[in-house]
Amino acid sequence: MTDLTCHFLGQPLANPLMNASGVCCRTVAELDTLAASAAAAMVTKSCTLEPRTGNPEPRYRSLPLGSINSMGLPNEGYRYYLDYAERFDHERKLLFLSISGLTLDDNVEMIAAIREAVNPALLEINLSCPNVPGKPQTGYDFEAMDELLDEVNDAYKRPFGVKLPPYFDISHFDAAAEVLNRYPRLAFVTCINSIGNGLFIDAETESVVIKPKDGFGGLGGAYVLPTALANVNAFYRRCPDKQIIGCGGVQSGTEAFLHLLAGASLVQIGTALYEEGPAVFERVLGELAAIMASKGYASVDEFRGRLKTL
Repeated sequence: MTDLTCHFLGQPLANPLMNASGVCCRTVAELDTLAASAAAAMVTKSCTLEPRTGNPEPRYRSLPLGSINSMGLPNEGYRYYLDYAERFDHERKLLFLSISGLTLDDNVEMIAAIREAVNPALLEINLSCPNVPGKPQTGYDFEAMDELLDEVNDAYKRPFGVKLPPYFDISHFDAAAEVLNRYPRLAFVTCINSIGNGLFIDAETESVVIKPKDGFGGLGGAYVLPTALANVNAFYRRCPDKQIIGCGGVQSGTEAFLHLLAGASLVQIGTALYEEGPAVFERVLGELAAIMASKGYASVDEFRGRLKTL
């Protein structure tokens, strides 16, 4: 028998799957469908201080190998998600509350309110939203990232985590990890967000396929899998005291297995969840269990983080 149970920050979970923030988690109705799914954890939509309608439509398009989007952080405002967290049955699933302030002051204000709330939701700070026009990604500005984390570390007395953009240079892995490792309360790292500013052109219409930013948007799905695995493994190696949540390119049990092998403790599903709905979790778990059985692994801990090198 294969055992899919795992632990995250000391809490036992039935399995390592959850949604990616931004997918099936904007409204209470969507969050409730996640709560009823086979996933053992879930994360809210990354929220801002005030509600946002996001970028104009069309802003999402399915592609042959994944998706492209420029959503622009549509969300109901942090108070909406904090209220959901206050009413949530935390015995049922592990809940993450994701925030993405447009300024440092916005983040500080949201963090102060979340700190005073009495609920065990885990705070995740999104440093990697690539689809807000005119706003750079904090994750690519290491000085700004350090400043924000210093504020959070002082203001928030509980474990928290960050969601990172994809990095493409070894020196950037090193620089980001150096910042992250300064903060012991920073307990987990989610990587990656979509690969920003891709461009898909429809040859038949000779046009881009989404409206915002003249068609430039974040890539998800199979397009990003190798980059996602590289980031997961890079931070697993460089941040030994932190747990890693893998995100990017998970369409089946195979990709979930690869994320775990690279060092992820939990694995998020985004594009496939958008296309298939919450039933994707049960399917992927079945496929993951079959892969483990075929390889003789009785538990996730037997192979997690044990990627072989040549």
